Amino acid sequence: MNPLNHVAIIMDGNGRWGLEHKNSRNAGHKAGLTTVEKIIKETIKNKIKYLTLYAFSTENWKRPKKEINFLFNLLENFLMTRLDELHKQDIKLKIIGVKNFSIKLNKLLNFSEKKTSKNKKLQINLALNYGSKFELINAFKSLKKNNDKITEKNLTKYFQTKNIPDPDLLIRTGNTNRLSNFLLWQLAYSEIFFEKKLWPEFTEKDYNKIIKKFKNIKRNFGKI
Repeated sequence: MNPLNHVAIIMDGNGRWGLEHKNSRNAGHKAGLTTVEKIIKETIKNKIKYLTLYAFSTENWKRPKKEINFLFNLLENFLMTRLDELHKQDIKLKIIGVKNFSIKLNKLLNFSEKKTSKNKKLQINLALNYGSKFELINAFKSLKKNNDKITEKNLTKYFQTKNIPDPDLLIRTGNTNRLSNFLLWQLAYSEIFFEKKLWPEFTEKDYNKIIKKFKNIKRNFGKI
């Protein structure tokens, strides 16, 4: 049975669910946050140490400004109302991506990371303004700047995910079969599950079903 240390999730389908059920993309984002809380609880139950959530990509800036503002307000409200609870549950929060948001949100993100920095039960990596191509280019720039030899070890020490083990498992909801510029290097040997359900419809039962399948997959890593 395969050990499971790190799950990464592309939480796709909030907007489509919102339009279908509430005639509002923003209603879908709000419903998706409820799913996030359920999956965090289930991750702890399964004793998984790392959970990486793709919350906002570098490409998402192309969305309408009104929707972007709603997303960030939703995140601010979540952190202000739930941070103490996360901290009590021994959950560590880490942001991967470039923090070029509002002064208020940047301060809140930095405070959340600092407050939870010593927690050990679960580390949640929130990918905000994250793009894997940007991460790779910056890592190579850092290699050149520091005159480091080009090796896997040297390159990955400049990743935003340094000191985080690569995901064992990637789940993408929303019936879309692509990686969308997410952890392209880190997912090289991850098992990938594409789920038809939209993110707000994704349940603890669905999550556990995928975990069970993962644990029983034969993983060769190039060997026979």
